[in-house]
Amino acid sequence: EVQLVESGGGLVQAGGSLTLSCAASGITFDHFAIGWFRQAPGKEREGVSCITNTEDSINYAPGVKGRFTISYDNAKNTAYLQMNRLKPEDTAIYYCAVLAGATIATMVPSYEYDYWGQGTQVTVSS
Repeated sequence: EVQLVESGGGLVQAGGSLTLSCAASGITFDHFAIGWFRQAPGKEREGVSCITNTEDSINYAPGVKGRFTISYDNAKNTAYLQMNRLKPEDTAIYYCAVLAGATIATMVPSYEYDYWGQGTQVTVSS
């Protein structure tokens, strides 16, 4: 029932910016967290950022703090990840995910999340 669709990925030069979107549908529960994850070739999937749907709890991975901004638009049922000052090491497939019932946003492993989007490729060239 829950469906997540990411968009906004692409090719960008180092130092540039991209904003990813995650359109959510079919969510009927009151409380949840939205997480952004990324996975580069040969590496484990890692958490990037997370936020509650009420936007009262937000967390970032240390490597992106200060460069990335997560948000959630309740009216549009859409999460965003604004990525600034991109680096080649940010290159990965980016996924959004939903953790049902969450009232706080804490960086937890990907297996804790219940629903996933298809991913969108972000490539940062040097």
